Amino acid sequence: MPETIRDVTVAHRPYRLRSAAVERTLAGVLPEPIKDHFVVVDGRRYPPNQVLGVVTGLERSAFTSHQALRVLRGLGFVEGRRAPLPRRPVGKQPTRAAASPQRTERPTAEALEPYIGEWVATRGAEVLVSAASVKEIDSWLSRHGEQADGMFRVPRTAAEASGLAPQ
Repeated sequence: MPETIRDVTVAHRPYRLRSAAVERTLAGVLPEPIKDHFVVVDGRRYPPNQVLGVVTGLERSAFTSHQALRVLRGLGFVEGRRAPLPRRPVGKQPTRAAASPQRTERPTAEALEPYIGEWVATRGAEVLVSAASVKEIDSWLSRHGEQADGMFRVPRTAAEASGLAPQ
């Protein structure tokens, strides 16, 4: 992405923001859980308030998520909205067939591409978090009260994916 520079005002303070500086600033920052909206920075999905808060140093109560989205969109970052999780109707009990184990959705290879070589925690088809170690993933899940249904290292090569020993 070519660098974009924007002069913005957030919480009555002027800022000159650079897309490359945003990427550098977030390089070592694990994304917090996505509640509704997100922006993609260097292949990772972040809550917009987290990004703008980290970049400006402002408390998140100083701006809205829509302000953060507008600023980050202006810098050229892709935005999105998290798909709602399926909910079971209240009062309905699962039938015997529904209670049996079913295949759960998993992230696609395309969705995992930004995480090559990293550990990821997933829930269904969604990547919750990625990090360099299992310990970091476990810490993040505990800190945010999240639960994953899978955790694995995304292989770097086809040989790693197949489980073959290096030659």
